[in-house]
Amino acid sequence: MMSRQAFLCSLGSLYLSLLFVFLLMDVYARPANNSALKEKVAESKDENEILPPDHLNGVKMEMDGHLNKEFHQEVFLGKEIEEFEEDSEPRKNRKKLMVIFSKVDINNDKKISAKEMQRWIMEKTDEHFQEAVEENKMHFKAVDPDGDGHVSWDEYKVKFLASKGFNEKEIVEKIRNNEELKIDEETQEVLDNLKDRWYQADNPPPDLLLNEEEFLSFLHPEHSRGMLKFMVKEIIRDLDQDGDKKLTLSEFISLPVGTVENQQAQDIDDDWVKDRKKEFEEVIDANHDGIVTMEELEEYMDPMNEYNALNEAKQMIAVADENQNHHLELEEILKYSEYFTGSKLMDYARNVHEEF
Repeated sequence: MMSRQAFLCSLGSLYLSLLFVFLLMDVYARPANNSALKEKVAESKDENEILPPDHLNGVKMEMDGHLNKEFHQEVFLGKEIEEFEEDSEPRKNRKKLMVIFSKVDINNDKKISAKEMQRWIMEKTDEHFQEAVEENKMHFKAVDPDGDGHVSWDEYKVKFLASKGFNEKEIVEKIRNNEELKIDEETQEVLDNLKDRWYQADNPPPDLLLNEEEFLSFLHPEHSRGMLKFMVKEIIRDLDQDGDKKLTLSEFISLPVGTVENQQAQDIDDDWVKDRKKEFEEVIDANHDGIVTMEELEEYMDPMNEYNALNEAKQMIAVADENQNHHLELEEILKYSEYFTGSKLMDYARNVHEEF
C-alpha cells in the first residue's frame, strides 16, 4: 500500500504535469499577432518606452486588428483600473464600485441611465487622453536632448536603436557620416514601420521634424484624426484579402488564430470568432450591409465619438439590466462586477446591504 509521503509526492508531480499542459494550451490557443511592430513592442515594453505602446487605453480595437478585451473596464474605471486587481480584497473593491456608482448617478435617483453612462464614458476616455499627454511630455524630452522643441527622424532613430542595445555614439557617428548601419532584419522591419508612422504624424509642411503635438500623434494615433485614418488603413490592409479596401465578415474573422490541439483550445478559438462576428454585425457594420468600409471602421475606432459612447453605454447597461428597466441599479453592477471591473465580488447581495 502506498505511503502518505509517496502519495503526496505523486499528487504533486501530477499537479505540475497538468499545470504544464494548461500553459501549453494557453500559448497555442492564443490568437496570433501578425504585426511585427507589436511583437517587438510586447517583448520589450519596459525598456522601449519611446515606442508607440502596444495597447491604447479606451480604444475598442488594437492596432493589429484584435478586439480590446479590457475596453469596458477601461471606459468604466478610467485611471482607477489599476486599483481593481484580481487579488484585491473584494470588500475594498465593493466600496470603490459604490463610490463610482454615486459619481455616475449625477441626478442621485439610485439608478444609472444611458445618458449618464455616456457622459461617464466620455469623461473616462478623456482621462486616458490626458494621461497619454502627460506621458508624451516625458517621452518627448527624452528624444529631444537639445531642447529645441523638434525631433528629427534621425534623433528618434538613434534613441530607438540605443534602447535596442546598439552603441549610441557609434550610431550617431555612422548617421553623421552617411555610413551603412548594420541592423538585423527584424529590427529594420520595425524601423520601417515606425518611419511610415513618422511620415503620417508629420503635419504639413512635411519636414521630418515632429513637435510635441505631432510626437503625441506618432505615439498615440487615437489623438489625431489623420493618424486614426492611417491606423484604420493599416488594419484593413492586414485583414483585406481581396484588395478592395473593405472588409467582409469572413475577412474580419479569419485573422490567424491559435493552433488547435484539443477541445479546450477549439472552444477558445470558437469564442474568439464568435466575439468578432458579433462585433462586426452588431457594432462596426453600421448600415448592416455585410461590408465594413474605412469610414465605418474609422467611426468605430474613434474614442471620442459621442454616438459610439451612447451605444456603448446602452450595451453595458443591457449586460447587467436584470429587471429590464433600461437602467443600472447598484446591485446589478455589483453582481456583474467582473464585466465592469475585471474583478469578481463574492457574496455581493449580502454585503451590499451591510454597507448600506
